[in-house]
Amino acid sequence: MESDKKTYYRKIPSVDRLLNHPAVSDLTSKFPRNVIIKAINQVLDDLRSAIEADRGPIDPSRLDVNPLSERVVAKVKSLDRPSLCQVINATGVIVHTNLGRSLLAERVTKRLASLSSSYCNLEYDLGRGKRGSRYVHVEALLTDLTSAEAAMVVNNNAAAVLVALETLAKGREVIVSRGQLVEIGGSFRIPDVMRKSGARMVEVGTTNKTHLYDYEEKVGPETALLLKVHRSNFEIVGFTEEVEIPDLVSLGRRHGIPVMEDLGSGCLVDLSQYGIPKEPTAREALMQGIDIVTFSGDKLLGGPQAGIILGSKHLVEEIRKNQLSRALRIDKLTLLALEETLRIYRDEREALREIPTLRMISQGYRELRKKARRLVRMIGTEESRNLSMHLSQGFSRIGGGALPSQELPTCVLNLSPKEMSARDMEERLRSHDPPVIVRVERDTVLLDVRTIQDNELKVVAGAIGKLHAVK
Repeated sequence: MESDKKTYYRKIPSVDRLLNHPAVSDLTSKFPRNVIIKAINQVLDDLRSAIEADRGPIDPSRLDVNPLSERVVAKVKSLDRPSLCQVINATGVIVHTNLGRSLLAERVTKRLASLSSSYCNLEYDLGRGKRGSRYVHVEALLTDLTSAEAAMVVNNNAAAVLVALETLAKGREVIVSRGQLVEIGGSFRIPDVMRKSGARMVEVGTTNKTHLYDYEEKVGPETALLLKVHRSNFEIVGFTEEVEIPDLVSLGRRHGIPVMEDLGSGCLVDLSQYGIPKEPTAREALMQGIDIVTFSGDKLLGGPQAGIILGSKHLVEEIRKNQLSRALRIDKLTLLALEETLRIYRDEREALREIPTLRMISQGYRELRKKARRLVRMIGTEESRNLSMHLSQGFSRIGGGALPSQELPTCVLNLSPKEMSARDMEERLRSHDPPVIVRVERDTVLLDVRTIQDNELKVVAGAIGKLHAVK
């Protein structure tokens, strides 16, 4: 009733009264005043909304200053908590886009910690005592590792493709196979980026088959570029055919047209020697005559988010001079992380040992099973009234749009529900500090140890131990 509402509204404590409550006033030494005021207002707004909803009598205790102050304290802590936080990836997806893609190597994070709080020679030539270029810090490493004539870096691979197309083909035609008109995460589509670059896309072939003569028939005076796009996040199998790089390069040479390849995830190590299906490396693409190659720095490379552009010196220089490059350039921390990651790649064995993405990809089943058993021992309790646990063989994914059909044999910890549901277990693990992100399949919670780091096992064991203890 309306009279009841008015009574409830009159009993709501004022902002000042809550602010002066001992439990709330104690917060002023730890939290900004504006955060505390915001928390009080949100708690009071929630209370007013409950009164306005008129769902029956309001419990008088809800209007008391003591329980309200407890809600304010909880709200303040919630508002002050950083949005970005550490999570533990127990999904088995190595390059998990939603969880930040690749982990940086420990050596990289140490350099970031030491240089992020000091000035650096980002665009200063120490030898000449004059302004320099930020690209010199990684260009020599990239050219040495890939045999490219020149290199530059922008903020992601979508930007690399965009600026390359805008520079080399704006207002002219780019020929691309219909089977390579991909869409990746975030609705990034090759046709869309082509339009944004100002280039005119010319499709050739069919979804499953494209021949050399399809390209030849479309080459004309307006053709600026032949584009090859790696289908990194899907596969076409069965009755298929595509033009090999040497043939495409030969066609481009005959007509004086450069050839560009978007490798997508990119890779500097031939993973086929470790049982992974063959992925084209940047060096191999360039050795076959590709003029411009682009790929990501934060996927199979295992570095920070970046778009790497390699190729012929005169073409890379054109791209570098494009004003769009300034808008897309990477900052000093990204550049620092990329430089240190590339330094590790100078020794392939070192890269496999130190770069988390490569290390997780190359881990064998026996090693993972030992790790899973270690986790079980840390948990201690294997069965309770809430759930039971057992190990089984499963499959991890590389993720990040790379090798979509590749399954890596792994060892999985299964949490089977009893009194507690699988969904409730997943929510509790996700609400843990730090959150543990898992998979749920067939009403069972699955934790893949491949993506759980060794220093995280104790935390995961504690989170699962709490599930056993829930009453």
